[in-house]
Amino acid sequence: MTDIRRTLLWVVFTMSLVLLWDAWNKHNGHPTMFGMPTAKPAASAAGTTPGAVAASGVPAAIASAGGTPVQPGVPTAAAVPASETVTIETDVVRATLDSRGGTVVGLELLKYADQNDPTRQVKLLDQSATRVYLAQSGLIAQTAGISLPNHLTPMRVLPGERQLGDKASEVSVSFESTTPEGLTLRKTLRFPRGGYTIGVTHEVVNGGATAVNPQLYLQLSRDGNKPEGESSFYFTFTGPAVYSEATKFKKIDFGDITKDKVQLPAPAKDGWVAMVQHYFTSAWLLPEGAEREFRTAKVADNLFSVALVTPLGDLAPGASTTQTATLYVGPQEEYKLAALAPGLELVKDYGWLTILSKPLFWVLTKLHGFLGNWGWAIISLVVLLKIAFYWLNASAYRSMAKMKAINPKVMEMRERLKDKPQQMQQEMMRIYREEKVNPLGGCLPIVAQMPFFIALYWVLLSSVEMRNAPWIGWIHDLAAVDPFYILPILMTASSLFQVWLNPTPPDPVQAKMMWIMPLAFGVMFFFFPAGLVLYWLTNNILSIAQQWFINKQLGVIGK
Repeated sequence: MTDIRRTLLWVVFTMSLVLLWDAWNKHNGHPTMFGMPTAKPAASAAGTTPGAVAASGVPAAIASAGGTPVQPGVPTAAAVPASETVTIETDVVRATLDSRGGTVVGLELLKYADQNDPTRQVKLLDQSATRVYLAQSGLIAQTAGISLPNHLTPMRVLPGERQLGDKASEVSVSFESTTPEGLTLRKTLRFPRGGYTIGVTHEVVNGGATAVNPQLYLQLSRDGNKPEGESSFYFTFTGPAVYSEATKFKKIDFGDITKDKVQLPAPAKDGWVAMVQHYFTSAWLLPEGAEREFRTAKVADNLFSVALVTPLGDLAPGASTTQTATLYVGPQEEYKLAALAPGLELVKDYGWLTILSKPLFWVLTKLHGFLGNWGWAIISLVVLLKIAFYWLNASAYRSMAKMKAINPKVMEMRERLKDKPQQMQQEMMRIYREEKVNPLGGCLPIVAQMPFFIALYWVLLSSVEMRNAPWIGWIHDLAAVDPFYILPILMTASSLFQVWLNPTPPDPVQAKMMWIMPLAFGVMFFFFPAGLVLYWLTNNILSIAQQWFINKQLGVIGK
């Protein structure tokens, strides 16, 4: 009767996991097991006008009857003259800019191949029928009745080079707009050689007859969809992030913006805003000491923004001011991001084990510098961890070996006393006491080191260095699935072999589950990046070698 109850509980538990997994897929717009895929809201089409931050004077998007955002005090999309696009190309990026607001509407990373189509490069910023992800900026008027250039204002494109010359250190493009009141905004974007930072200068000249007190906003607008090709078998964060010295790094869910549950940092003289996704990020940075306010908004259906707003001060007639900023659009290269701004490296999401993941990544990079191959660096790091925890593992494996040695005696006793559960428990404790075996002795040492291996898991999952990084033979990309599934098959086989080495649980249901679980996890690993599977397989092989050696010493092999 007890075994039947346990079996039913396991069936209920397994079905619950299946239903939860199906609901998660449905929520994220992926195909479900019991029906058609749930469509996610489409991003704003290329013909719609991306909106802006909605709070405190930044132009706010208001849905019109046709679904196109309308900007108060700014011509609607239909009334804006046809804009001109400018393409800027350096050795590492190809950027597309729209003269309407001088907005960056597209940016390709020329050194990174797209995971879904290796013939294309990663396109991070984009404005198309399926994706909206833009870098925008403009001015906010704090005086009623004054209209200042914003990210929807038609601007003149000033002449200049559009491609990085052979000996040039940067290439730039400038946009200019003058209001009827005589205020001129000149926006210049400078693209350096070999870098993903775009220097953005806003020069404001008051050629009018009255004083103005404008604010500058720097914002990132993005749809709420996951990046194309994102795996359903592991979670990575997509959405806005903010940082200030007072509140540190904070990720913001799109859902919290919709529900108006976002707690932003107070205005400060430090900090930045970013849009984060797996491996890549964009961020607006202001010079340290410049005042700034943090804002987020739901601009339209499935369109969100995060922004910095900074005051430019009073501008008397004839006066001018210049504000510099940096727009970063590129890979999450941890040490380069840390050098750009305090805390910016935190967009590389290690989760709650950051304190362990950071030193592990440091060791991994040092090993890569010595070996020149990320695959061998992963293997070497796992070897170092196994050496560091050798005696802890040895204690666990000795305990397991002793459990395996006394397992025939325990099984005989369970069969003899199967109708007397209380006496069975007493007899089992007596056997453990006489044989000097601790039932938890094989678990606690392994549990103690699990945080380190989980931290390494997040290091490998989040490190953009794994993309397009080869190992040997058929593994050409450690961030992609093994094309022939050789590593997942070996990983599953090694997990099953570990089960055989371990003592058989006295409970028959638990014994069956011990064999089923490696198979279930093995299926998931077929969809994991090759680098993660390589790490797990290496750990399994080293654990098997150590456990086999200890079992051999104690004479329990095959029992």
